[in-house]
Amino acid sequence: MPSPAAGEVLVRVKASSLNARDLLIAAGTYSVEVPPGRIPLSDGAGVVEALGDGVTRWQVGDRVVSTFQPTWLYGPFPQWGELHGTHRDGWLTERIALDEQSLVAVPDHLSFEEAATLPCAALTAWSAVRGVGPGDAVLVQGSGGVSVFALQFARLAGARVLATTSSDAKARRLSTLGASDVVNYVSTPQWGEQVRTLTGGGGVDRVVEIGGAGTLSQSIDAVAYGGQIALVGNLAPGNGMDVTRFFRRAATLRSISVGSRNDFEQMNKVISQNRLRPVIDRVFPFDEAPEAFSHCEQGSRFGKVVISH
Repeated sequence: MPSPAAGEVLVRVKASSLNARDLLIAAGTYSVEVPPGRIPLSDGAGVVEALGDGVTRWQVGDRVVSTFQPTWLYGPFPQWGELHGTHRDGWLTERIALDEQSLVAVPDHLSFEEAATLPCAALTAWSAVRGVGPGDAVLVQGSGGVSVFALQFARLAGARVLATTSSDAKARRLSTLGASDVVNYVSTPQWGEQVRTLTGGGGVDRVVEIGGAGTLSQSIDAVAYGGQIALVGNLAPGNGMDVTRFFRRAATLRSISVGSRNDFEQMNKVISQNRLRPVIDRVFPFDEAPEAFSHCEQGSRFGKVVISH
């Protein structure tokens, strides 16, 4: 049983969620060396159960959710600090003691399972589509957590959203969430040109780039002149980008580093005002956490995979 030190709170964890990084960590292929026995998962939500000396942000009984980068509170991205699941023990646990500054309040209308999806995927998507609005076109790749959140946020902002996916069933679900057009990247490998055709030849103003090296070439085909590619992940193997073609687009490639606690709180205001609900693919009980990892590895999910504690 952890005990909160001065400035810390003890949280009874009610739910946690998985991200792509968690699969890499479990497989031993993550970019950061992780000590054996490290408790996994960066994203979780729960109830404040006890307070350390000097705590002022929270009271016992408050519903809270983790921040992905515990020490990035506001301002521009400083540098990568200590993260849960790698440098620090994570949220796949019954209780966790941590600094009171590294938590935000759960939106009132969300369950713990829904709140646990927010720290990494939702905030990354929020940062990736920040600044888009009516008249803009946004492209999201696939139906994972970041892409689905990006679709939801871009639609709230009034933008048109196009999407890629691998199946007709997922295409229908993406359309239900508000995608105007969905391109099957299996049957249409050159989907970048198809996206450009669907936008009248102009391309999209923002690409939420999930695949990285394996999809960047098609994203360059899809992006508008002077548009932006928000680099979120590097999940698809490939040879990278043709710099000359990218240069001719006069586009911007911007890496996304999730977001600060202040960004998180601003996002939650929008989530609360619009009663937005995260899309959850499946909820596993705590005792079936390994099965949750296996389910994620299959790649068939739509939205987030959650563990209920």
